[in-house]
Amino acid sequence: MTTVIVSTKGQIVLPADIRRRLGLGPGARVQVLEEPDGVKLRVLREVRTRDVAQLAGLVKAPTRGVPRSLEDFDPAAVLATRAVR
Repeated sequence: MTTVIVSTKGQIVLPADIRRRLGLGPGARVQVLEEPDGVKLRVLREVRTRDVAQLAGLVKAPTRGVPRSLEDFDPAAVLATRAVR
């Protein structure tokens, strides 16, 4: 267990190894929760939102075989092709 000292300004310093493990750098947000048995610190992580349009082209499927057309996926066209054979 690590012990820290409260400064005259009410500040505490978290040990460097804990900051590294938690990924805390300058500007990191930490929530302070008062509980019946003490104080709990919770790291707040920002959840970034993105527009779906920004994700276009993020994943590219490998090309295999012959390019297909929309008719290849039309059930009626598939059944008609099988009936002719």
